[in-house]
Amino acid sequence: MSKIILITGGSSGIGKSIGEYLQDKGFCVYGTSRNPDRYSNSNIPLIKMDVTNSESIGQGVTRVLEKAGRIDVLINNAGAGITGPMEEIPEDAMKHNFDTNFFGPINVIKAVLPAMRQQKTGLIINITSIAGYMGLPFRGIYSASKGALEIVTEAFSMELKPFNIAITNVAPGDFATNIASGRYHAPVINNSPYEEVYGNSLKLMDDHVDSGKDPLIMAKAIHEIINSKKVKIHYKVGEFMQKFSIVLKRLLPDTWYEKLLMNHYKL
Repeated sequence: MSKIILITGGSSGIGKSIGEYLQDKGFCVYGTSRNPDRYSNSNIPLIKMDVTNSESIGQGVTRVLEKAGRIDVLINNAGAGITGPMEEIPEDAMKHNFDTNFFGPINVIKAVLPAMRQQKTGLIINITSIAGYMGLPFRGIYSASKGALEIVTEAFSMELKPFNIAITNVAPGDFATNIASGRYHAPVINNSPYEEVYGNSLKLMDDHVDSGKDPLIMAKAIHEIINSKKVKIHYKVGEFMQKFSIVLKRLLPDTWYEKLLMNHYKL
């Protein structure tokens, strides 16, 4: 029997690539979207779900269980970008980002765990970010929300082992997706002390995404993890230097590492 896959945020970007690839490999895939009617041409069935709404999460998971009878793999992919100087990002925008990138995935996990416990097996894959391993300038909230999910996954891993449920993080680097268009940007404020440097950084971030890797690479990595006999807690997928930057953070003095980041972002 083919495994049942539930992937949040399956209508576009990395989520769409993963869902279509897994379906082509013979898995039974259900994606989620806040507005599935907008994607009538989707190659995978889309279930209505808003990961910032607990009731919507519960209804979405219940619908998949009613259709498929089980959920073997949950891929927490839905997420949102956010940029801005820490001093100028509105508090409500910060909270909304954590609702999407941190509390949302946790609530989806909580919704699928009873079924996975009953099955006595399951795999949960959280799509985080290499940015979650370091505080990046003008991306501090995004880094924090993804980093928080990485740490929580470590706790989940130990708590879920007695139920034969594995959980892991997959941290991508820059991939060519539409994330920049959906990202919350704190406005560039005229005469702000950050006006010039933040404006330049926004363009640099968008250029990184535009020149990013093919999302198919992420799809293949997820497929390999699903087929692994023993799943690790952390995976990184992306350019060598992006992955190596995590190693450098462990090896270099803080001030040296900070200088490297500032040079990279031309600060």
